[in-house]
Amino acid sequence: MTTGKLNAFKELLDILDKLRVECPWDKKQTNESLRNLTIEETYELADAILEGDDESIKKELGDLLLHVVFYAKIGEEKEAFNIESVIKSLNEKLIYRHPHIFSDTKVADSKEVEENWERLKLKEKGGNKSVLEGVPKSLPAMIKANRIQDKVRGVGFDWEHKEQVWDKVSEEINEVRDEIISGDQDKIEAEFGDLFFSLINTARLYGVDPETALERTNKKFTKRFNYLEKETISKGKDLKEMSLEEMDIIWEKSKQFDK
Repeated sequence: MTTGKLNAFKELLDILDKLRVECPWDKKQTNESLRNLTIEETYELADAILEGDDESIKKELGDLLLHVVFYAKIGEEKEAFNIESVIKSLNEKLIYRHPHIFSDTKVADSKEVEENWERLKLKEKGGNKSVLEGVPKSLPAMIKANRIQDKVRGVGFDWEHKEQVWDKVSEEINEVRDEIISGDQDKIEAEFGDLFFSLINTARLYGVDPETALERTNKKFTKRFNYLEKETISKGKDLKEMSLEEMDIIWEKSKQFDK
């Protein structure tokens, strides 16, 4: 089986080498031109994972793998790195950051594994790297907030007991209400940001990925609204002409299709 995997990977590299020489589109690609496409492919994989569609996951993983070897090919052409050095670097990092597997370090649970991971990342830079330095600036705000909170937790900056976070959420809700009364739009926005940040932190503490949770709700809302729209059209009506009470009756019916 290992031989089959290696042969398949070699064939992929050979195909890309040929495309890079002979295909007009592939020849002109650069790191910069591929960047947005890579982001798009990543989101398509994320969608497939949320849908639980294994066939689509396989397809999207293939698309992402193509991008990985494409970047490595460009790096090879620039004499900066190649797919071999990329993989070797990854192997070295995985071994170094898993001393509980490849050395004699003892860990109690996955939480300690994550904490060790963050400490080792800092040590790789001689201890001079900021804890939050590795959080990409271009991440969507919710994912970034969750990642920031994970990072600081890794060095011990976290609530002693997760239940304590609810007082913070209540405090932020009250501050939003106070600023709404004041009417200062800039302060209202700032307080909403604080509230969202505390809610994301709460989700993390209770083992919930906030991005996934919100996307599930987005999908649920979209499904219900599509049902509302379809039922309205089938009755020869227009949503704009219906009262909220009329729409709510259909909306309640749509909930039977949530599962």
